[in-house]
Amino acid sequence: MTSTPDEPTVPGSEAAIDAAPAPARRGGARYFLPVAIFVVLTVVMGYGLFYLDPKEIPSALIDKPMPEFDLPPVPGHPLGLASADLKGEITLVNVFASWCVACRAEHDLLMQIARSGTVTLHGLDYKDPPQAARNWLDRMGNPYTRIGMDQSGRTGIDLGVYGVPETFVVSPDGQILDKVIGPLTPRSLEQQIMPWVRKYQK
Repeated sequence: MTSTPDEPTVPGSEAAIDAAPAPARRGGARYFLPVAIFVVLTVVMGYGLFYLDPKEIPSALIDKPMPEFDLPPVPGHPLGLASADLKGEITLVNVFASWCVACRAEHDLLMQIARSGTVTLHGLDYKDPPQAARNWLDRMGNPYTRIGMDQSGRTGIDLGVYGVPETFVVSPDGQILDKVIGPLTPRSLEQQIMPWVRKYQK
């Protein structure tokens, strides 16, 4: 049998092979991408949480018709509230609840508005047990001409309610002109609501 001669060895070839860089691992991109997405989402959500004030976000319903609704009354207060009731004169619709701490802060001002007779004020009771709503009004006083009970929260969702309290300004033809998010104050009443009232009561 004829033997095959050994292949010649190139000097330094073994060292060159040992020193050659290992091929890059492709798996790194799979781990980097989810981490990068998580970081971006965290930054965006953090910005929204700390820098975007819901009070400064315009409602998508401004200059749009009031959504259709027909709500039953609070027990002991015979008049419910429907969207059809918000036509013929400029009106305010105050979204409140007995469990709402901030609603207590604005209630005295609502009573003053009712006593003044300057503008018709209606109430929309949001996600409240009927008896709790009745007890609240009996204890605090009822500033509303009509009150509708939105126990399911469906009407509040249609109105784009962020939370209670909120107050909507509605034109005589049922258009939403403006809204105040948070407790009504003398300043927001004078600067944000009364200009509309004066305009439509001329």
